[in-house]
Amino acid sequence: MNLLLRQVRVLDPLSHCDRIADVWLKDGKIKAIEKQIADIAPETTIKNSENLILAPGLTDLYSTNNDPGREERETVASLSKAALAGGFTRLTLLPHIAPPLDNPAGLTLLQRKVPKGAPHLQFWGALTQNLEGEQMVELAELADAGVVGFSDGKAIAHWGVLRRLLEYARPLGKPIAIVPTNLQLRDNGVMREGTLSIPLGLPGDPAFSETAALAALLEIVAIVKTPVHVMRVSTGRGVELIAEAKRRELPVTASVTWLHLLLDTEAVGSYDPSLHLDPPLGNPSDRAALADGVKSGIIDAIAIDHSPYTYEEKTVSFAEAPPGAIGFELALPLLWENLVVKGDWTGLQLWRALSVSPQMCLGQKPLACVAGETVESVLFDPQKTWIVNSETLFSQSTNTSWWGEEIRGKIVSVIF
Repeated sequence: MNLLLRQVRVLDPLSHCDRIADVWLKDGKIKAIEKQIADIAPETTIKNSENLILAPGLTDLYSTNNDPGREERETVASLSKAALAGGFTRLTLLPHIAPPLDNPAGLTLLQRKVPKGAPHLQFWGALTQNLEGEQMVELAELADAGVVGFSDGKAIAHWGVLRRLLEYARPLGKPIAIVPTNLQLRDNGVMREGTLSIPLGLPGDPAFSETAALAALLEIVAIVKTPVHVMRVSTGRGVELIAEAKRRELPVTASVTWLHLLLDTEAVGSYDPSLHLDPPLGNPSDRAALADGVKSGIIDAIAIDHSPYTYEEKTVSFAEAPPGAIGFELALPLLWENLVVKGDWTGLQLWRALSVSPQMCLGQKPLACVAGETVESVLFDPQKTWIVNSETLFSQSTNTSWWGEEIRGKIVSVIF
């Protein structure tokens, strides 16, 4: 590697850098970032990079891998290609394979499936056997095998089991990610309860199905002191509870999915099965509170929660469709266009929530785009337009409400 990027916009949240500069990449390192670089080796490739953005690679905190078990939805290979196409150089995958990742042998199998040239893949180990929430797995064995942390990726209904999990997991020093949902309070709700759920004729999921579970979780954390990452915060009250927990200095981090920052219950009126999510899209006030929570740092990170399903699985009524949507290739351009270009976010705020903060939630050293660092960066063209279809997406699945639409913004290169 011997490449000079002329007049590229450099975004680095860690050093709070947002400037136009020449960047020299050589031998896998960022050799120099200067206003203008003239003295370079003659064999250096020069690329005019005006209007492009160079920034650290993105990190996703949790998404679903269906290989092995449901390869018709997504394979490790297709998931890796989709992630790189969206600028994600690091993925942390949930244990939703068949059988679930609840033993060291499952982790070994997954590691063997990782193709050459894939992003850095990390795996959450399951908290409970078969993800059923009733019996703990051998956490220490999975930790020794090399899982990044523990999560079932769904609600744990038995609170006694959850307390014991947090007590046993504390000495292991691994992240614990919990989905705060009271399944009894949710009942059969498929849409956030509010002024729109009744006229749309969809069963409502009350906000307190999340906040009651979150409040109970935080009270357990206050006693047990095990660090916890709260996944998929989706309500304004949830943001308030996280803020209160941080004021109490509880060991808590939190994330919201990208779709909950872009859409709310008003979008559900289309009855698009791709908008049936878990948790459901919030009311407009929830979406505003979540955005403010990320900007202020109360909500630490944005997760993609890429959840692929086949066309047949999603081509049913809204309530019957399995919850989830794809997102690796769509999240950055849509967030940039709607929150930065059309909204009041800065580029650094968005990039921090997609790159630096997810790595810190995992207890890992954040990537930086500064001289002397190893290159793990992406080139993003915020002006490039493209159509979302089977010819432009690497994901095998098509469950997105932007299918067939033109969007603006595209990763043009991944350098790592």
